[in-house]
Amino acid sequence: MKENVNERDYITAGDPLLWLNRTFPIAVRLDAFGVYEENQEVDTDLETPWGLKLLSGGALYKNIGYYFYFYMSERGEVAGIEDAYVHFDNIFKTELDVMVGQFQTSDPLMKRELRLTFEDYMFYTRKIGYSDINLTYDRGVMLTYGINKTGTEFVGIVGNGNGKGVADEETRKFDKDKYKNLAFRAKQGIGENIGIGGYFYYGKEKIAYEYVADSITALFSGTNKVTYWGPDLDITVGPLAFTGNYLMRKDTQPEANIKDIETSGIIAELIYSPQLDKSRYYLTALYNRIDSDLDQYDYESGTLGATYLVARNLRLTAEFTRDMQKDANRFVLGLVTAF
Repeated sequence: MKENVNERDYITAGDPLLWLNRTFPIAVRLDAFGVYEENQEVDTDLETPWGLKLLSGGALYKNIGYYFYFYMSERGEVAGIEDAYVHFDNIFKTELDVMVGQFQTSDPLMKRELRLTFEDYMFYTRKIGYSDINLTYDRGVMLTYGINKTGTEFVGIVGNGNGKGVADEETRKFDKDKYKNLAFRAKQGIGENIGIGGYFYYGKEKIAYEYVADSITALFSGTNKVTYWGPDLDITVGPLAFTGNYLMRKDTQPEANIKDIETSGIIAELIYSPQLDKSRYYLTALYNRIDSDLDQYDYESGTLGATYLVARNLRLTAEFTRDMQKDANRFVLGLVTAF
C-alpha cells in the first residue's frame, strides 16, 4: 500500500542510509476450533488453540520491506518460522519486485494463509510417494513483474524444492540435493473483473530410502522429476469472487517400483461479500478434488462456510465439509483473532 513516509516514524540517527522503525511492529494471531467429524474414533475435538503465531512486518528502507511469522504452536507443536522474506519493490524504478526468503510456491495462484476456511487447498499440500516436493513452503527467490497498461503479470521462482526442513547436521545445507526447482506463472487481465493465468513448475530431487523386497532389505536411490502445469481463472462480479485452479502433476519415479505417476487437482472457491471489504459477514464455497494413478492419494470434498466479523480483528466461523471419498461429514465452529 502506498503511504506517505514521515521521518518521525523512523530513527535515522543522522545517517541517511539508516531507517529503523521507531517502534518495532509485532502482532499475535490465534485460531481456535471445535470439530465434529464422522466415522472417526475421536469424532469430537476441541482444537483450542489450533494455532498461535507471532508476526512482524514493516519497512527496512525505501521500497524495501520484510515480513515473517513464528508459529509458537501449530496443532500442539512449535512449528517455527514459515513465511519469512525480504521484499525489494520497484527495482531500478521499474515494476520488477524481488522477494528473498521462505514462502509458498502456490502463492502466485491462491494464498493458503489468507483462506477463510478450515478446509485447506488440498492439492497444493499433496506429496506423492517419497517425494518431498509440493506447492507449499520452500526457500528461494521470487521475481514478479507487471505491465500495467496491458494488465499482464509474470512471476518466476527459484527454490530448493524440499520444503522448510532443518539443515543437514553434517553438510549444514538446507537443500538435500544439487538440484534447484523452477516455477513460472503468467496472468492476463481482461478488463477489471477477469484474470486468466497459467502455471508451470519443474523440479528434480534425489530420493533414497530402505524398503523390503522378497524378505530382503534393499536401498533405493534414484532421481524423481516433478512437473506441474495448468490454467487458472478468477472472476469478480459485484460481491461475488470466483477463483479456479486446475493442475496436472507428473512424477517420473517417486518410489522404487513406481514410475510415471500422473495426479490432477482441482481447487475452486467462490466467496460472497455483500459489501465487499466493508462486509461484516462472508459466505464461502470451496471444492477440492485430487485424482491420481495411485488411488491412495485421491481426494474429493465440498465445503460451505460462513464468516462473521465481531470486530475488524475478530471473526467467528462455521463450516460444513462433505468428504466424498470417505462418505463422511465434518462440522467446524471456530474463531480467528489477531492483536
